[in-house]
Amino acid sequence: MSLSVLNTYARVAASDVKVWFKAAPISKFPKNGGACIKYKDKQIAVFNFTREGTWYACQNLCPHKMEMVLSRGMIGEENMEAKVACPLHKNTFSLKTGENLNGTLDPIATYPVKIESDFVYVGFSE
Repeated sequence: MSLSVLNTYARVAASDVKVWFKAAPISKFPKNGGACIKYKDKQIAVFNFTREGTWYACQNLCPHKMEMVLSRGMIGEENMEAKVACPLHKNTFSLKTGENLNGTLDPIATYPVKIESDFVYVGFSE
């Protein structure tokens, strides 16, 4: 997988959302875990962090080995920061900012999530 694929992902702030993509019913996402959705040419990891009562979305692509695996990562908290650990090499990323919390990798893209009528929506800027 090439770097050009990584470049298709960019963080979207809530104020920049132009499209709310209807991903799936809440029931399709595991509690305290993640699942992958597809939006255009992007794979997006969506996490139902029930311990926090919060939903998160980020790119599914781990920038370390360029594998689509983050939706299968473990989620948790570190210093009040929700995070996901890559299942391949345990690199951890903030689910709020995308920052790599235990290394020097570039941040991952994060996306706003909203819940309406028992459906999960992910926000995109295009």
